[in-house]
Amino acid sequence: MNAITDQTAPLLETAARAARAAAAELARAPAAAKDAALRHAAAAIRAAQHGIQAANAADLAAAPGLSPAFRDRLTLTPGRIEAMALGLEEVAALPDPVGRVLTEWTRPNGLRFQRVAQPLGVIGMIFESRPNVTADAGALCLKAGSAVLLRGGSESTHSARAIAACLRSGLLAAGLPEASIQLAPTQDRAFVGAMLRASGLIDLIIPRGGKGLVTRVMEEARVPVLAHAEGLCHTYVHAAAKPEMARAILLDAKLRRTGVCGSTETLLIDAEVAPGLLPLLVGDLAARGCRFHADARARAICPELDAATEADFATEWLDAVLNIAVVDGVQGALAHIRRFGSEHTEAIITEDAAAAEVFLAGIDSAVGLWNASTQFCDGGEFGFGAEIGIATGRLHARGPVGLEQLCTFRYRVTGTGQVRG
Repeated sequence: MNAITDQTAPLLETAARAARAAAAELARAPAAAKDAALRHAAAAIRAAQHGIQAANAADLAAAPGLSPAFRDRLTLTPGRIEAMALGLEEVAALPDPVGRVLTEWTRPNGLRFQRVAQPLGVIGMIFESRPNVTADAGALCLKAGSAVLLRGGSESTHSARAIAACLRSGLLAAGLPEASIQLAPTQDRAFVGAMLRASGLIDLIIPRGGKGLVTRVMEEARVPVLAHAEGLCHTYVHAAAKPEMARAILLDAKLRRTGVCGSTETLLIDAEVAPGLLPLLVGDLAARGCRFHADARARAICPELDAATEADFATEWLDAVLNIAVVDGVQGALAHIRRFGSEHTEAIITEDAAAAEVFLAGIDSAVGLWNASTQFCDGGEFGFGAEIGIATGRLHARGPVGLEQLCTFRYRVTGTGQVRG
């Protein structure tokens, strides 16, 4: 194990060793116990709604001057608190991923091979601003048989503590180790560094936050990382798109929640339909307060739009700001995405199935959608119950990370006395 030399070492080691002991117990825990813990936690969240809201109000009061998008990510409304509780119950209702036989085969010598899903062990989750991640990550890791050490942003400290208390009450009610779900014992930034160097104590790090956080984790980690880049998501309105569908989808993809990583940041519109359709799309969004950065071809149609720079097209706004580019067909859209995209989520709006197939086959992104909002890139919408993050890397997992992606596997081999000789 790499040495941890800063002053947070004792805190990290104590928490991580408790998590390892809990993980060993969780790996053998019956599904009924894990599900009971989640249902008890959901009930606790509902019972503690007013306390959670008070804690969230304290977080919001302690951080004045937040951008509207950041404030939205931090805010817990009664509806979002109920959604957290429902998410825990949805995860409880999913099949237990641990112990699944993923595939099996028999060799000519009679040996029978099985690839079996098993827990990852101890997961370190580092996240910013969204306190609901405490519930989502805790639920998914628990169901997947892994312990989790959560280090949230300082701006959500009170909210995360209130939610974590509900999760712990669920664990205790179900007879599972309380250390299965832990919050970092300090907000000292050095604790993050200690987590990143905790090879042998933490098995996987998952960062969920802005570019600065993810970059730091990728540069400093001595533990495997499951990460995603920025959500530079694109919606391409093809020449064969239904105008009313395009208007409805783009409005949702950009403005439903601007601060989520599945929010569309760039509209690509086919030159064939841009003269008639682009003013309608801009009008819809402008009426809701959206601002724009547009290329020269788009500004020739809508002169009131601000000019876009290359840096604009490479920016994840997470705000009511939309880039616009006019492109020549599917290949023009793909060329723009290859140049500026982050391999997160892209959508095409079209009634032309052949064009949709070319687009979906041509992107390298983790998620591609046809005639749907990019904001569907979400574990709950995929039927995962919740998500621990969106993975855009090429190894282990891509897209929303749910229960299946939080498991690794091992091999079970059964013989009848075979020897290699």
